[in-house]
Amino acid sequence: MTAPAGAVPGTVAGSATPEGAPDGAPEDGRVAVVSGGSRGLGRVLVERLLADGWRVATFSRTANDFTADSERLHPTRFHWEAADLTEPASMRAFVRGVNRRFGRADLLVNNAGVLHQELFLTTAPKRIDTLLTTNLLAPMMLTQACARLMTRQGGNIVNVSSINAIRGYRGVSVYAAAKAGLDGFSRSLARELGAFGIRVNSIVPGFFDSEMTAEVTAGNREKIQHRTPLGRLGTVEEIADAILFLTSPRAHFVTGQSLVIDGGITC
Repeated sequence: MTAPAGAVPGTVAGSATPEGAPDGAPEDGRVAVVSGGSRGLGRVLVERLLADGWRVATFSRTANDFTADSERLHPTRFHWEAADLTEPASMRAFVRGVNRRFGRADLLVNNAGVLHQELFLTTAPKRIDTLLTTNLLAPMMLTQACARLMTRQGGNIVNVSSINAIRGYRGVSVYAAAKAGLDGFSRSLARELGAFGIRVNSIVPGFFDSEMTAEVTAGNREKIQHRTPLGRLGTVEEIADAILFLTSPRAHFVTGQSLVIDGGITC
């Protein structure tokens, strides 16, 4: 129950074709790349993009029933490969596979990330390196590889950040630093890539029901809801709605922005 990129210590932290388009999508059909698309928010995005007629490529460390079913149901429009955020070079290899399969990339959603809660004074250097690699360096490498494909026809990049990037909480300082870096990266990259017709934005989720907060205690959940002006946690569908808005024609003049979706908890 939290943002895919947002947790508090003490809690566990456009449519191109009609919906239901047939699997024989045209070769110039749009291609979406979603990191971490086997479960959670990533899975919801993959499902909704496929329903809207996109061809979708995603990766995770291991396959699961969802990726197997998607390959069976959408043999010409779904692409999955194993890749690991702790190995940034695998991001480039994954995008090479996407290019071989689909020949382009029109949308990238940097959804995958790893949360670890621990006081900074006791965090081992190796853990710090892993957190920065998985939450900042690997998304940057994936973005670079996808952006090079997007220069051919334009595109859209959405980075999933966290309210930890804009509001301080104990125990997540390294994670917060990585997510804040992702926001800054998004703004600067929007300046660089605008000339190619590529938009870059970040989404900043607050607390919503997800695997990251499956172990949140009733007491902590009540505290979060009390601090949230809207009086509840968000849903994964609401976060997906915000991301898909940024990918739609209604947001064609939006770039370099960080859109906070948190029920008002940071206001």
